[in-house]
Amino acid sequence: MLDRLKPYWLHAYLLTYTPLLLLADSRITALWQQWALGLLTFALLYLAALKAPKEQRMQVWICVGVATGFEIFGSLIWGVYRYRLHNVPLFVPPGHGLVYLFGLLAARTPVVMKYGRRVGRVILASASLWAVAGLTVLPLITGRVDLQGALCLPRAPLTAVAAVRRDLHRHRRAGDIRHVVRQLVLAPGRPLDAYPVGQPTIRDRRRLLRDRRLGAAGHARGVCAALAAPRVRAAS
Repeated sequence: MLDRLKPYWLHAYLLTYTPLLLLADSRITALWQQWALGLLTFALLYLAALKAPKEQRMQVWICVGVATGFEIFGSLIWGVYRYRLHNVPLFVPPGHGLVYLFGLLAARTPVVMKYGRRVGRVILASASLWAVAGLTVLPLITGRVDLQGALCLPRAPLTAVAAVRRDLHRHRRAGDIRHVVRQLVLAPGRPLDAYPVGQPTIRDRRRLLRDRRLGAAGHARGVCAALAAPRVRAAS
């Protein structure tokens, strides 16, 4: 049982840390307390990112940098939204990194690899319910209508459709490539399934070149015989 849950322990930890972080932020009254939460979140992101490959760790920190720029522009410059202490909390940029890392690591979990599309549908349905709740039920509790969440929701179906189309296109291209490879390494007289799907080996390539040379030689002999036939008949 514990072995089955082992691939998900980091996700469970992040799902536990995030609401506790937001709860702690709602209780603080001084900037130094918010900075402490930010430093703690940066440390957590650094340790959690060690579980990802090197190239994905780079993506996570790029996400943090891009998110910081958008937060400064959207909140401090443009003023589309404001935080409680009228700043960008130090834990917000690494928080974006944690969300991004969560998605990267979740894509490698057994349940997503096996039931990827079903998981995507569940996430999309959950986001839709949350957006509707932000316009109907949650305002009765929070006193605030979450209009921005509802406006951002249409991006999710478009992204999902694009991902499905890209996935189908990738599989279709992979099938075409495998078919071409199998035809290239197919020797005369061999059944279609005689060769495994994948990149042809050196031995298969040599056999292909040999069969092509033999085929070309046989074709040349046939042409010479056809040209010489009338002369042979005339001489006889």
